[in-house]
Amino acid sequence: MLKNFFIKILIFAEFLIISLQTQVFAAVLPDEGMWLPMFVERLYFTDLQKKGLKLTPDELYHINHSSLKDAVVGLAAGSQPEGYFCTGEIVSDQGLVFTNHHCGYSYIQEHSTLENDILTHGFWAMSFEEELPNPGLTASILVRMEDVTRRVLENVTDDMDENAREEAIEKASEEIKKEASENGKYNCTVKSFFFGNEYYLFVYQTYLDVRLVGTPPNSIGKFGGDTDNWMWPRHTGDFSIFRIYTAPDGSPAPYSKENVPLKPRHFLPISLKGVQKDDYAMIWGFPGSTDRFMTSWGVEQAINQTNPTIVKIRDLKLKIMKEDMDADPRIQLMYAAKYAQTSNYWKYFIGQTRGLKRLNVAEKKRIIEDQFLKWASKDPERQAKYGDALNLIQQGMRQQAPYVLPQTYLMEAIFQGPEILLFAMRSSGLRDLLEKAKTAKGEQKQELDKKIAATLERIKKRAADFYKDFNPSTDKKLFAGLLQLYYQNVGPEFRPDIFQRLEKKHQGSFNKWAEEVFTKSNFASQEKFNEFLANPSLKKLDKDPVFEIAMKVRPFYMDILDQNNQAEKVINKGYRLFVDGLRQMNPDKFYAPDANSTLRMTYGSVLDYYPADAVHYDLVTTLTGVLEKEDPNNPEFEVDPKLKELYEKKDFGRYGVEINGRKDIITCFLSNTDITGGNSGSPVMNADGHLIGIAFDGNWEAMSGDIAFEPNLQRTISVDIRYVLFIIEKLGHCTRLIDEVKIIE
Repeated sequence: MLKNFFIKILIFAEFLIISLQTQVFAAVLPDEGMWLPMFVERLYFTDLQKKGLKLTPDELYHINHSSLKDAVVGLAAGSQPEGYFCTGEIVSDQGLVFTNHHCGYSYIQEHSTLENDILTHGFWAMSFEEELPNPGLTASILVRMEDVTRRVLENVTDDMDENAREEAIEKASEEIKKEASENGKYNCTVKSFFFGNEYYLFVYQTYLDVRLVGTPPNSIGKFGGDTDNWMWPRHTGDFSIFRIYTAPDGSPAPYSKENVPLKPRHFLPISLKGVQKDDYAMIWGFPGSTDRFMTSWGVEQAINQTNPTIVKIRDLKLKIMKEDMDADPRIQLMYAAKYAQTSNYWKYFIGQTRGLKRLNVAEKKRIIEDQFLKWASKDPERQAKYGDALNLIQQGMRQQAPYVLPQTYLMEAIFQGPEILLFAMRSSGLRDLLEKAKTAKGEQKQELDKKIAATLERIKKRAADFYKDFNPSTDKKLFAGLLQLYYQNVGPEFRPDIFQRLEKKHQGSFNKWAEEVFTKSNFASQEKFNEFLANPSLKKLDKDPVFEIAMKVRPFYMDILDQNNQAEKVINKGYRLFVDGLRQMNPDKFYAPDANSTLRMTYGSVLDYYPADAVHYDLVTTLTGVLEKEDPNNPEFEVDPKLKELYEKKDFGRYGVEINGRKDIITCFLSNTDITGGNSGSPVMNADGHLIGIAFDGNWEAMSGDIAFEPNLQRTISVDIRYVLFIIEKLGHCTRLIDEVKIIE
């Protein structure tokens, strides 16, 4: 599945042409591109037509009447999202949304119990009343985007230091967002493009009531598991179904029984015509981040430091979770989503490192850097403006170098390691209130008591969600294992004071330390934590061993982060000049846009590929391939008995095809479109703007694509929409959804 949720964003850059700079672009587009829809008519519509698109520019993007953009939603875990973990598409006039199974995975898991395990067995709501609410899940639809570069940079000068520049930009951006929000009606964000050379406003309508409507069994939605993840050929039915609800007047509203299904401005018809080689294909969605302007030094840092460190830490984390999950079905269910998310990134970084080395990306970057230096040196003005750009990047990275490893370990082994630490850290607000309440009197004391009561109520709700999927024994093993890994691999100068107790009292035994911590802490179980909440005190909180560790780690991390941020300012200035200079150096070249979780479109063709010498991969897979991969002894390759029965009877309905002389059904297909994490769940559309598939993955041979696009290798893997409808109708028997969507035969 595509990388998503929390991958670190080092670079936010973007292709935008209409700007303050005087730059001319050629009419020929490169093979890569995540393009901003607002420029479709002015910049690349001719190329879309040549490739086969039959829609007009206004049918793609328009702010005054319905257009294709109105059918694409960004999924997030919050009411004011700055970014989106996945994409979805509206497929009916009642707010029905298709996305990936792995996008809905954690919400499906939340609704699952041992008695009603819908993660394993699937779920189909046979009425609106059966659709399940998902607190915190939101869906955002773009209202409009606008170039605000001139206004954002109005008070920015070349002689400003980076801190002053950031303050001026932040102040202007906040003013713009406040105005555009129309008193809170819209969720607004201002995004930086080309490393602060351009800025754009994005205005969203964010819906707060998103309900689960359907999901296939895990054996279909996650078929192939970690083994097939990022691989082709693929046979995964990676889809789930949600619905957006609104208040009766159509406005966004929190969950309520009185809410009604969304009446969208536009929804996507579904095509049963299928795909053929070279067919036009386009994808709209919210790609999270790409690093296509990364220098050779950044590539080398990824290969030699960050990637192998992340893989090493996650290796251990996955091993610990897997042992407990295999031993107990209850833990298997509790940790299913956590394991899947951890594993996805683990395999991604393995593949990215492999690709960066195999495709010699660092050397390709060095060639670009040499060309840039030669270009800058040929003109005194250019040399004065751009001559130091690469030096600044290199200088900042040298300054940053000592902190890369400890920061990676802190993030992976501490903040995303044992869950109990981050959960305890989130109680720091309560500690602050209890501290103030010690000396407060009169009205101030009464006001603080109200705040404490409200805070305790929020923590109780948070705790109920946390402990539902928390196994103390597993987390204790994660604590001992991951903190030991940190201790052994990070120098003494970068170890927080928490390790002093380990060294003095437990003689270096992490198991003994973990045993003490989980025995004494009020956070170690729901029962003990509820007892604490019933009678909270500052003394109890401060003496709690988990809370004490959390409070010592946080300022330590913030100090490292501050040191790193100082270096980052130098690096960002260098990149701002470098990227600006590259565009000036090559005025006839379209540069690939770096993703930054804003709405994009990418287009290309349905296409096969040759991953290696004498090896050819076809552009589609079939249900026959599912049965060929079946392994009853491997949970990743179990086949649902109902699916086998449908296959054996060739009961495919109108979704089946004749292929190689047999009746079959297409499961997945390839296209050469340019996507990344955040595009999971994105609609794949044909030349008429009809839905033909749902994007869910990239391919192993091009895992370095976020840093260097490889046109001959890079492919998007999508589940065929006919397979989706087949599962809904024939396996799920949820014909009401089939009747609800608009199908083009």
